[in-house]
Amino acid sequence: MAHRPDLAAEAVAWYDANARDLPWRAPTATPWSVLVSEFMLQQTPVSRVLPAWRSWLARWPTPADLAADAPGEAIREWGRLGYPRRALRLHECAAALVARHGGTVPADLDALLALPGIGAYTARAVAAFAYRQRHPVVDTNVRRLAARVVTGTPDAGATTTVRDLDLVASLLPDDAELAARTSVAFMELGALVCTARSPRCVACPLAGSCAFRASGQALPAGPSRRPQRYAGTDRQVRGLVMAVLRDTEEPVPRAHLDAVWPDAAQRQRAIEGLLSDGLVCEVGRNLFVLPR
Repeated sequence: MAHRPDLAAEAVAWYDANARDLPWRAPTATPWSVLVSEFMLQQTPVSRVLPAWRSWLARWPTPADLAADAPGEAIREWGRLGYPRRALRLHECAAALVARHGGTVPADLDALLALPGIGAYTARAVAAFAYRQRHPVVDTNVRRLAARVVTGTPDAGATTTVRDLDLVASLLPDDAELAARTSVAFMELGALVCTARSPRCVACPLAGSCAFRASGQALPAGPSRRPQRYAGTDRQVRGLVMAVLRDTEEPVPRAHLDAVWPDAAQRQRAIEGLLSDGLVCEVGRNLFVLPR
C-alpha cells in the first residue's frame, strides 16, 4: 500500500491557505456540533446546511436538549434539507447519547459506531474532526482524490471499501493531530479542486504527484453516475406531504394531504411509506401528524 508523506504535507499547506471558514471546523466547535454537521452534510451542499446547522444548535445545543424534545420537532426543524429520516436518526442518536454516555459524544470509534444513524464514515469523521484522532475519513471526494493521485484512475467506486480505507490510511501522518488535519484537507481538495467533472489541476497542490494527470488520460465523457431524478417521483410527493405536516402542530385531515398531488395511487404510496418510516403518525381516522 502507498506511503506518501509528501501528499499530506502539500495538502495541509494548501488547506491552511484556502480552507472554507466553516463553523463546525472552529476550535470552539463541540463534538455534538460536529456530529450534527456530519448528519446534515450527507447528500446536502454546505450552502444549505449552514443556516440549518446554526438554527439546530441554537435550539438544541446539547444531545440532552434534543432528546428531551419530540422526534416530530426534529423533523420540523429539519425543514427542507431533504431525506428527513436523517432528522429522526439524529433524534434517536441524541437519546442514545443520553442513555449510554451521559449526554456526551464518545471519543471511542466503536462506541460511535454503535450509535443509531452512525455508519463507518460518520463515526470516523467525528473521531477525527471532533477528537483529532488518526482515522481514514473517506467520503466520495476523498475516494476520488486518492484514486486519481495514487492509483491513476479517474474515479473511485460507488461505495467505500476496505481497500479505500487502507489506501487513505496509508497517506495519513503518524501524528494524530496532523492526521486529522490531513483528513479534512483531503476532503476539501476533493470538494473544491479535484472535482468529479471539472478538476482544476492547475490549482491543485498534488498535481505534480498525481498519477492520473501524469498518465495523460482524459476524463470519461458524461457523468460518472446517473443523477437521481426528483420531479414526479415518490420522493417529491413525500416531500410535499411532509411540508404540509411541518407547517402545523395540529392533526392534518387526509383531504389536505390529497390536495398536494393529483395521482391518488402515488399519493397513497408516499403516505404509506412515510408511516412505515416513522416520519408520520396517524392519530385518528384520516388524521396525520409528525411523531410526538
